[in-house]
Amino acid sequence: MRNLDARMQKNIPNILTLLRILLIPVLVAVFYIESKFAHYVAVSIFIFASITDYFDGALARAWKVQSDFGKVLDPIADKLLVAATLMMMVDKGIAPVLPTLVILCREILVSGMREHLAELKVQVSLPVSRLAKIKTAAQMAAIIILLLGENTTGFRYTDLLGKVAIWTAAVLTAITGYAYLQKGIKNGSVAIR
Repeated sequence: MRNLDARMQKNIPNILTLLRILLIPVLVAVFYIESKFAHYVAVSIFIFASITDYFDGALARAWKVQSDFGKVLDPIADKLLVAATLMMMVDKGIAPVLPTLVILCREILVSGMREHLAELKVQVSLPVSRLAKIKTAAQMAAIIILLLGENTTGFRYTDLLGKVAIWTAAVLTAITGYAYLQKGIKNGSVAIR
């Protein structure tokens, strides 16, 4: 019984990461249903998925069950959730295009650089910095504010607040993306062609 508990404990962070990925198609489907209830459900799904992002890493560290699978899949799950939600919001005219492009381009840049480093078998650590964590929190908060919108909150400046938040997240995203790129180049692992 104790071995089962240990195995289950080891898998809970990865299960949370997989759950976040599995929630994305549900979020997309609910997002495009035209009803106020569906809107609340979509916002709730995004908030729940964002919370799992915190807990999968926190539990893995607390229980000392970090895995290579989790280290690879967690950032992918985050990027998929944010990218899918931002694209839907741009499609509906909720999120502005330019900060969304900045966020998506940075995520592609960092993912590509990590893949390049892995191919070269270069052991350059690209740990998640404190600013990158703030960036992620800012992105999630901006998306939640934009998803809620003035019609849901009844607060007249919700949409403006959401746009300021997404621009702030985009600036933080660009700064952290540049820092990652600089670190890769500094270590001589990224070939400039």
